[in-house]
Amino acid sequence: MSTIEFNQLWKEKLLNRFINYVKIYSTSDAESETTPSTERQWDIAKYIVEELKTIGLENVSIDDNGYIMGYVPSNLENDDRPTIGFISHYDTSPDFSGENVKPQVWENYDGSDLVLNQTTGFTLSSSKFESLKQYIGQTLITTDGNTLLGADDKAGCAEIVTAAEYLIAHPEIKHGRIAVGFTPDEEIGRGAHKFDVAKFGAEFAYTMDGSEVGELEYENFNAAGAVVKIHGLSVHPGYAFGKMVNAGLLAAEFIQLLPANETPATTKGFDGFYHLMDITADISEAKLQYIIRDHDEEKYEARKKFMQEKVVEFNQKHGEGTAEVEIKEQYRNMKQQFEGKMHIIDLAAKAMKESNIEPKIKAIRGGTDGAQLSYMGLPCPNIFAGGMNFHGPYEYVALESMEKAMEVIINIVKA
Repeated sequence: MSTIEFNQLWKEKLLNRFINYVKIYSTSDAESETTPSTERQWDIAKYIVEELKTIGLENVSIDDNGYIMGYVPSNLENDDRPTIGFISHYDTSPDFSGENVKPQVWENYDGSDLVLNQTTGFTLSSSKFESLKQYIGQTLITTDGNTLLGADDKAGCAEIVTAAEYLIAHPEIKHGRIAVGFTPDEEIGRGAHKFDVAKFGAEFAYTMDGSEVGELEYENFNAAGAVVKIHGLSVHPGYAFGKMVNAGLLAAEFIQLLPANETPATTKGFDGFYHLMDITADISEAKLQYIIRDHDEEKYEARKKFMQEKVVEFNQKHGEGTAEVEIKEQYRNMKQQFEGKMHIIDLAAKAMKESNIEPKIKAIRGGTDGAQLSYMGLPCPNIFAGGMNFHGPYEYVALESMEKAMEVIINIVKA
């Protein structure tokens, strides 16, 4: 097998680019109706656009909604190959703070616990996170314990941009036209909503948005977001008898109506769940934000219906109009979009094997932009980007994993 050995210059380019990206605050916001959902996402979007222009991509553009596209031109004399795309998202999850990220680099990791913050004692424990053991001897990038890292998906962004730069600098690597794209708001389920597939011009693409090395995914959850609003009645507590309706207490009651054994913490594999993401409540008003997930389409539809039925039952008990629910589709399981198109998966698996990586083909307990894009006419499976423990202060990524992702990109375009 022929593998690509990146010299120190390219390793430093990849590392420095990633560190620069994660330092830029770009958390998305599900409450916002704009695209991007936050003004701060424009900071990293504009930064990436200038990088793409500097390294020599063609037709670099950013539209009014923050979608970035650019192209590595073909260097073949007679190019009859399809345009292949690579896509990642530059927003970070609102599940944990992404502001003032201070990445730390740990060279030649020895397998021990890492004290990420000397002041608070915050520790990334190798006994709690056994996956750390597989990175002994490698270079880890972590948080300082106060924020998430943003490897989801700024690792993917850095890998795609650096791979594009590498290909432009190495014309001896023959390839067809390559499209690269970067999206806002993936973390709130809207990353591909306004993606211009026709403009992108790729026959198929890959999102670089998976986790550990080897992941290759073309099956994911069906997904919806649900907002339950509960209306109360506020009166002076001293004169509340028979009058007050406490929306906060009603919200606590409603939460108990959903199955306690069908949450992210109690399910695995192909099991679906209801996930309470956020609660805001006072006496007058309560709002419960859920996500609904299931791989099986019939079970997914049943879950949405179940939540609607619980609202009806709740109103029958407490009075019509006490509760209301709005359910919005986010994305669908992309598996069926690959019927007759498994060569796209086979190509990525072959590229991994050429890099001495054993492909781990599995279903995603989540979703990517690729799920939506596949339904929009752009078949788009998901490939690892290398990050671990996403969406929280324990997040980390190994530089060597990011190098492997870069290598897989290059092997795909060579194939």
